[in-house]
Amino acid sequence: MVQRLSQLFLRTLREDPVDAEVASHKLLVRAGYIRRAAPGIYTWLPLGLSVLRKVEEIVREEMAAIGAQEVHFPALLPREPYEATNRWTEYGEGLFRLQDRKGADYLLAPTHEEMFTLLVKDLYSSYKDLPLSLYQIQNKYRDEARPRAGLLRGREFIMKDSYSFDVDDAGLDASYAAHRAAYLKIFERLGLEIVPVAATAGAMGGSKSEEFLFPTEIGEDTFVRSAGGYAANVEAVTTVVPDEIDFSNAPAAEVLDTPNTPTIETLVAAANQIAPRAEADGGAWTAADTLKNVVLAVTLPTGERQLVVIGVPGDRGVDLKRVEANIGSFLPVAGEIGLEQAGEEDLKKQPLIVKGYLGPGLSLDEPLLGAGSATKLLYLVDPRVVRGTAWITGANEAGKHVFGLVAGRDFGWDGVIECTEVRAGDPSPDGSGPLETARGIEMGHIFQLGRKYAEALDLKVLDQNGKQVVVTMGSYGVGVTRAVAALAEANHDDRGLVWPRSVAPADVHVVAVGRGDEIFQAAGKLSAELEDAGLSVIYDDRPKVSPGVKFGDAELLGVPTILAVGRGLADGVVEIKDRRSGEAENVAVDKAVDYVVNAVRNQ
Repeated sequence: MVQRLSQLFLRTLREDPVDAEVASHKLLVRAGYIRRAAPGIYTWLPLGLSVLRKVEEIVREEMAAIGAQEVHFPALLPREPYEATNRWTEYGEGLFRLQDRKGADYLLAPTHEEMFTLLVKDLYSSYKDLPLSLYQIQNKYRDEARPRAGLLRGREFIMKDSYSFDVDDAGLDASYAAHRAAYLKIFERLGLEIVPVAATAGAMGGSKSEEFLFPTEIGEDTFVRSAGGYAANVEAVTTVVPDEIDFSNAPAAEVLDTPNTPTIETLVAAANQIAPRAEADGGAWTAADTLKNVVLAVTLPTGERQLVVIGVPGDRGVDLKRVEANIGSFLPVAGEIGLEQAGEEDLKKQPLIVKGYLGPGLSLDEPLLGAGSATKLLYLVDPRVVRGTAWITGANEAGKHVFGLVAGRDFGWDGVIECTEVRAGDPSPDGSGPLETARGIEMGHIFQLGRKYAEALDLKVLDQNGKQVVVTMGSYGVGVTRAVAALAEANHDDRGLVWPRSVAPADVHVVAVGRGDEIFQAAGKLSAELEDAGLSVIYDDRPKVSPGVKFGDAELLGVPTILAVGRGLADGVVEIKDRRSGEAENVAVDKAVDYVVNAVRNQ
């Protein structure tokens, strides 16, 4: 059915919405694809829904190609399965929780691992039933603290999540590889440039994990890559660890007066005045010679607030995202956490901490930092802090620092954590060259979950020997609504959207420009013939709208081909324009349909 603009539920806007920060948000609202219902929550209008459904269909076709079968779970779920896996607590404030009229706890699902696991447990019991891959395309809910960028960071969104079930790890490897290949095909068909990168599993758990990132300056994820082929989210980058140093002949640590040196910059300047270092011993002191001890406040999933101290070289900043991704194994409770720099109120509770002069202590026997120390504060260090390295660091007394404090001799730590900012030029962990940094939007994420959820929910099958074994699982997500936003980010110009034909709301946008009845009759006839030829058509048949507005709307909506019927009709021609290239050509009216059909087929 030809979509007539005179009847289509559509209003375009000339101005950007005031709350829009990125191009996709601005244009999808202005072009009448979506409307804001609440912060991070959007209504899909007819044209937007058309694009969304085409993205979904591509996803469905590629899932079917690897043998995955579609199911559909409710979004409203009971508490009990999530309690069994501890995710009722682990998700923390990110979970939408509610109660029914009888006081029973429910949640709006952020993901459905538990439900998929229980469904398979309910119906399957033998290795003969496996391998199995199930998926759904479903609304998800996360109580984002700061929803932003339209569809890119919302509280309600549509995701394709699939799960593989195998008897053993070899089967999981095969399922993971199949999903990975399917994802690459999905993004290729969508026309999105994607970089697969190594990633951390986070709250999902499991072992191997990869993200599929769309490179863009507005992306919230930072990733790195090398000329030699290494690629990883910064949260998953591992530091090239220096060799340990023999400290048997290292001089004893010395406490020196360093007044008014609460920052690394002031400390380095003072060190070069108070204790200048000879060229033979390394030359002038730099920030890299100092050990900065950063106090962080961690809010556990239980709501408890815990202080943690991170020791890093003074020339490196602490990356809170990296800390958040890697600190879980050191905390008493698993799950999503809050993380921020400790505030004044936090520090007041630790009177032994002297702000600006904090250090791990002068002796392994009487440390100031660490789980067994006077402060009881968990003390973690960057991988560059290896045994034998000597540092300038705080002496825990105002105006004093320790020079030559040797790691492993004078101080210890509770653990090593990847926590500092990754810089362009840092060596690649696999030796494939220096790293370059970029930003991207996470479009998909795949995990080898292993047996975490199967063990928690007792999903077992009988193997070939009649023995019960725990099933091993994989989890695979694609952001469907996020794909629409990413496509808008990647396909627009200063006049509006420029959809790839694979997802465009129509193949051709017919515009009747002029006042004569013959123009509208010809435009209507061409629209019908294009539809008969198998193309989808938007027809701007609005009778009292100026040519400037009509052409402006056509370019804003972003349909790949624009066919204008106007003054040229008197000479027997219409104008056909390619929205992406801007190239236009006058074509005889009786050749127009064939021309457009060939253009569609050749793209």
